[in-house]
Amino acid sequence: MRLAERAQNISPSPTLSIDAQAKKMMAGGIKVINFGVGEPDFDTPENIKQAAVKAIADGMTKYTPVAGIEPLRKAIAKKLADDNGLQYEPGQIVVSAGAKHSLYNAFQVLCQEGDEVILPAPYWVSYLEQIKLTGAKPVIVPTTVENNFKLTPAQLQSVITPKSRLIILNSPSNPTGAVYTQDELAALGEILEKNNIAIISDEIYEKLIYDGGRHVSIASLSPALKDLTVVINGVSKSYAMTGWRIGYAAAPLPVAKAMADLQSHSTSNPTSIAQAASLEALSGTQEPVRQMVAEFVKRRDYMVERLSSIPGVKCNRPGGAFYVFPEIKPLLGKSYDGMTIKGASDLAGVLLEKEHVAIVPGVAFGDDNCFRLSYATSMDNIREGLDRIEKVLKELQ
Repeated sequence: MRLAERAQNISPSPTLSIDAQAKKMMAGGIKVINFGVGEPDFDTPENIKQAAVKAIADGMTKYTPVAGIEPLRKAIAKKLADDNGLQYEPGQIVVSAGAKHSLYNAFQVLCQEGDEVILPAPYWVSYLEQIKLTGAKPVIVPTTVENNFKLTPAQLQSVITPKSRLIILNSPSNPTGAVYTQDELAALGEILEKNNIAIISDEIYEKLIYDGGRHVSIASLSPALKDLTVVINGVSKSYAMTGWRIGYAAAPLPVAKAMADLQSHSTSNPTSIAQAASLEALSGTQEPVRQMVAEFVKRRDYMVERLSSIPGVKCNRPGGAFYVFPEIKPLLGKSYDGMTIKGASDLAGVLLEKEHVAIVPGVAFGDDNCFRLSYATSMDNIREGLDRIEKVLKELQ
């Protein structure tokens, strides 16, 4: 049976592949320290779980409107107004089966063959594949550790062509944890507005910001930028609800309608019970989020300090999310146990095989001079895992 060309061009998610390898080893009795997973290690808060139980008991087990139940869309609109200064009607909001699904819908309705999509690197792995699925061309713009992995206005201006249709911005970032300031977004926004380039603003890690930082949505900076932007968010990261699969998009009405129409022919509505749980997540107590953020700060600080103390490793202090993205450029070309480490991919293989530590090499995100570690795991795991990583890095010759 012949596969369509689009199917043949899809690459599997490296983060999920590494997580699967680590779990297979663990099932075989090997103690693996898994830094690869991109989900909080905290349980979903009890009030949210009980809202789902009540929904089942109340018989909320049928189809819902494709774009989500009205109370949830109203709660999302209120959250966007209260937290982000953004005014949307419920009809401009589409609830989907996770933020990844929201992104897929947005790319599908905005991009087509011949378009160019500006993609700052490092980037989350699925952006590239979802752009390719539309037939558009990803225009990858490398950023640097010295600039905290942020796109500069000069870089943006240099890649704009008459075919430039869209840019993807992710703040806080996966994999780097970088957070754009209001001034930085305004400088990019001025160029994007002038060139009428649409924006997908992925804000899924919005509530996981540290050191007194503040999340700013580029859509909030001007009415013109709001008209160019699709805001993507969800409950997975902030409320430890990765498995519930609820994300959402807020967009100009024609875009939201197109996304809902597309969804009506693919998945229909997201799970009714998960929608009830998400309504409670947004409207109920936010104390579990604050507790999770406080714990992530401790883990981040320890991890950055440990990595920065290893010769040849440069590790920025991320302002958000729950990842670090250390650069190991000075160590490349050295060898371990007779194997030359040409990039972080080689290092990932050595660490998994020799020390049973799972990391995600930066090649998955467009920069193989770095690797990603998630600190969404216990402090005990972080200490032991970093001990193993440090042992390998210090034995490179």
